[in-house]
Amino acid sequence: MMKYEKLVPRFLSYVKQNTRSDENSTTVPSTQRQVDFLLKLKTELEHIGLSEVEYNPTTAYLTATLPANLEQEVPVVGFLGHVDTADFNSEGVNPQEVSHYDGQSIIKLDPKGKYQLDPEVFPSLKNYAGHTLITTDGSTLLGADDKAGVSEIITAMEYLINHPEIKHGKVRIGLGPDEEIGQGAKRFDVPAFGADFAYTVDGGAQGQLEFETFNAAAAKIHITGKDVHPSEAKDIMVNATLIGMELQQALPAQEVPEKTAGREGFFLLTDFNGSVDHADMAYIIRDFEREGLEERKQLIKQIVAQLNEKYGANTVQAKVFDQYYNMYEIMKNHQDVVKRAEKAMINVGIKPQEEAVRGGTDGSIISFMGLPTPNIFAGPENMHGRFEYVSEQVMEKAIDVVIEIIKLTVKGE
Repeated sequence: MMKYEKLVPRFLSYVKQNTRSDENSTTVPSTQRQVDFLLKLKTELEHIGLSEVEYNPTTAYLTATLPANLEQEVPVVGFLGHVDTADFNSEGVNPQEVSHYDGQSIIKLDPKGKYQLDPEVFPSLKNYAGHTLITTDGSTLLGADDKAGVSEIITAMEYLINHPEIKHGKVRIGLGPDEEIGQGAKRFDVPAFGADFAYTVDGGAQGQLEFETFNAAAAKIHITGKDVHPSEAKDIMVNATLIGMELQQALPAQEVPEKTAGREGFFLLTDFNGSVDHADMAYIIRDFEREGLEERKQLIKQIVAQLNEKYGANTVQAKVFDQYYNMYEIMKNHQDVVKRAEKAMINVGIKPQEEAVRGGTDGSIISFMGLPTPNIFAGPENMHGRFEYVSEQVMEKAIDVVIEIIKLTVKGE
């Protein structure tokens, strides 16, 4: 029997609810389905006995308090998760449980075996011999990013409420929207949250502890062409799609996600739609160094200027903007928060895995707001697609770590 009996049923219930965010939306949050889900969670948090349960329509964050059950003053620790899922089919999520996985077999996601989890393709599967895995049915993502984290945070709070013999200080939790589109944490109210430090429970495999992230920017490109009949196109037609291809070809061919690793940055063309008349492109730009990010942004602008010189002023219009920065700029001065998570993991039998994350978390933004917020693992592997899966045992370990961090805060360790 699992130590946290409600964890898996809670998680399975959560992932079945579509909470995908929408980067093209102008609402806060970007989709009403996130609001609906957060309001359901509000009712659940009230039911399990948390205090100060509030949904703020301005920030779209749901916050709650686990009151202290000891007399002395100790720092207030916070735990944060996000409810939205990534830009992949999230309607009709049908999670499947694979009990006692042997770490070697191919897992068929759909009955015909069109989509499979093969250890030769996904070597991480070899780490999960003896675990019970939760997978997709091949048609959707799973949504363990970050509904695993949300489930773990709520289950940890429920466990502490039901076990008052475990002494703890005040704990704050915050569940927010739109992390996957880089917008949710920008509205987070740090003073109102009232924590001294916090952790996002939004990482991947067991042991991950992240306090260094990419610096991130994005570029939106609009290209205006000139469409005429092909029979009279010579020296008149301007093909917007071909100009877009020219822009892409001007970027370094090796500096893309599929050809980079470690601390290497990249340009990623995420969307390209168009015709002869017009085209639109979207890029994300990543670099661990702030100077490197600025150089990459400048390269995009330089290429755009060259294309406008070639094809005419304002043929190509670019909006280049920052999304978040490397949280290490802040966390290097708050290593005590990192050390507490390290010790918590070691105390529950986990070896911390500290690597610069090739991505970002809400903690990247929130740390720069004045609340140091490193990221700890939640369990999911192969996030954001049909091959996503998570181990039930790793999810339990994540709860152990959350509770141990709270215990160490009482001890001042």
